[in-house]
Amino acid sequence: MHLFTASLGTETNTFSPIPTGAQLFADTALVRGGAFGATPSMFALTMIEFRDRAQANGWRVTESLAAFAMPAGTTVQRVYEAFRDEIADDLAKAMPVDAVLLSLHGAMVAEETESCETDLVQRVRAIVGPGVPIGVELDLHCHLTDELVAAASAIVIFKEYPHTDVRERAAELFDLVAAAVEGRAAPRMALFDCRMLGLYPTTVEPMASFLRKVRGLEGCDGVLSISIAHGFPWGDVPQAGTRVLVVTDGDSADGKGLARTLGLELRGLRPRIEAPWLPLEEALDRAAAAPEGPIVLADMADNAGGGAPSDSTFVLRAMLERGMGDAALGCIWDPGAVALCFEAGEGARLKLRVGGKLGPMSGDPLDLDATVTRVVRDAMQEGLGASVSMGDSAAIRCGGIDVVLISKRAQPFSPSAFTSLRVDPATRRYVVVKSMNHFRAGFEPIAKAILYVAAPGAIDFDYRRIAYARVRRPIYPLDPDAWAAP
Repeated sequence: MHLFTASLGTETNTFSPIPTGAQLFADTALVRGGAFGATPSMFALTMIEFRDRAQANGWRVTESLAAFAMPAGTTVQRVYEAFRDEIADDLAKAMPVDAVLLSLHGAMVAEETESCETDLVQRVRAIVGPGVPIGVELDLHCHLTDELVAAASAIVIFKEYPHTDVRERAAELFDLVAAAVEGRAAPRMALFDCRMLGLYPTTVEPMASFLRKVRGLEGCDGVLSISIAHGFPWGDVPQAGTRVLVVTDGDSADGKGLARTLGLELRGLRPRIEAPWLPLEEALDRAAAAPEGPIVLADMADNAGGGAPSDSTFVLRAMLERGMGDAALGCIWDPGAVALCFEAGEGARLKLRVGGKLGPMSGDPLDLDATVTRVVRDAMQEGLGASVSMGDSAAIRCGGIDVVLISKRAQPFSPSAFTSLRVDPATRRYVVVKSMNHFRAGFEPIAKAILYVAAPGAIDFDYRRIAYARVRRPIYPLDPDAWAAP
């Protein structure tokens, strides 16, 4: 058997001011021919799983491009097309192949292409023809289109948020496609549109119980796989929104009916599965009133993983004004400030302008009297089973708050984002993480409480305030009649 694999993706926040170009891919993950190295990034995990399982089965593997970019704004069209065409050219040269496995994201938007994943998979289908199975793994924050489902043979989506099951889902997809190649199964997909926008952490109730139910249905009565596409609310595209995808073995089960049943159940949970975010001042009040720390505050609106600049100053300013010391805050993306810290050196005191660089959504810069406590070249953190570079980084102290400054945009996945700069968040009363939910797996073990903070920023959690122009209507919660027809 001959397997072809490739990877291309990013999560596009169409409201972000940061263009996604060739350099952002190069700085995040850009590998050819499977040369992932001794310390592969998290974006390589799926491709490595595909390769390992194929080789264990005695299959020959051709590995094409593996390119991912840190979430930001719309992808430059020529960059997307160059990567897409490179994958297509590699596939044409590798023909004939028995199967194709693709690690994508599902929310990649280019200047002239609203669903890059759909466009790419359609291109792949045109090359391999109708009989070759194409398997696609997606992030659960994807825009799942009817056209993508029609072009692929099987789609498997991460179940967990935080994404702790990337390799597990890759293995599931490989098994599905292997069964199709060997004639042991005939995957058929059914899709239900929940017509709602949202963001649903899966480690807390009631979403955790809903997922347990979903897992219990898989592998029974002809149901091969069930995926929940949460959607990405900050992508202004027609296909934005939550969907349920069911993969059955041919017509052995009513996939369409099951997708609809689960989708309607998910609608009923909608008021209770969104992260319980708080306005900034209320969140700080609650943190200050807590009897003991660490109290972890998630600055959700400035999450680099959602395409935000990660340089907003709203939370830091409010804490300094309140005198909320004994705190750690990270990570602020400010390459200029980092360079000045390196120039001054550890132990130096200096006037330092921090943050507020990318426009109104970042707030005003803060002029700080800071002490440089640590500088590290190419600082690393651990997250979701891999090492993540933060680039040259510095820790500064001002007003009793230790602030981690980074030169490569990244959200904090674990306490190592701080401890790599000799800041121990476990010893602080307050810990602020510029993350939406991926921080939870790493920080929950040290937290006395976790508060989701909807401060101002690039990621607005009141969807009714977002100036959507392309999202298909009606949709909840933008329209009161979104669910008038089932």
